[in-house]
Amino acid sequence: MNSTAHFSTKDRILTAAEELFALHGFAGTSLRQVTSKADVNIAAVNYHFGSKDNLVNEVFRRRMDEMSKARIAQLRNAQQKDPCDMHALLAAFIEPALAVVEHNGAFVRVLARAYVEKNDKLRQFLSENYGHVLREFAKAIAPCVPQLSKAQLYWRLDFTIGALTYTMADFGTVKRREGVTEGAHRERAAQELIQFAEAGLRA
Repeated sequence: MNSTAHFSTKDRILTAAEELFALHGFAGTSLRQVTSKADVNIAAVNYHFGSKDNLVNEVFRRRMDEMSKARIAQLRNAQQKDPCDMHALLAAFIEPALAVVEHNGAFVRVLARAYVEKNDKLRQFLSENYGHVLREFAKAIAPCVPQLSKAQLYWRLDFTIGALTYTMADFGTVKRREGVTEGAHRERAAQELIQFAEAGLRA
């Protein structure tokens, strides 16, 4: 099997799994459903992923690696310009997440599932692989809000993440108006959320 076919098979499996997890959840999706949708056999799933748990993890890795890299790069850029430009620091956390959503609608629903469904293995995977991103932001923001204890800072960052997840999933009452592009709507959502989060952190 050549490397292109290799990638193609793996990518098809990941895309099928992402769409099915979005619709049915992790527990509600069987490997048989994934293989049927991806048009591959079970041996291909076992070869590329080894287990369903690993498949779930890799669905997240495919999107989260990209998002985390973009967040850290934007954070470093903001810090170089002004270490305590809170708007820029928060934009570095929020904007890359909404950018991922704009191009990967199914993943947003998968992300929401991760918060709703009790999946300890997935939460451990996300914590071990992406927890450092939140710690980097906490470390950057802490000197700008010296009135907050470490516990208060993490509480408020948790609330920001909750609001971001809600916004990413488009659960809100503010819907995109006719004539407004999806990109413009996301940009408005990002700016409103950044202002909201900054006010919450400074309070």
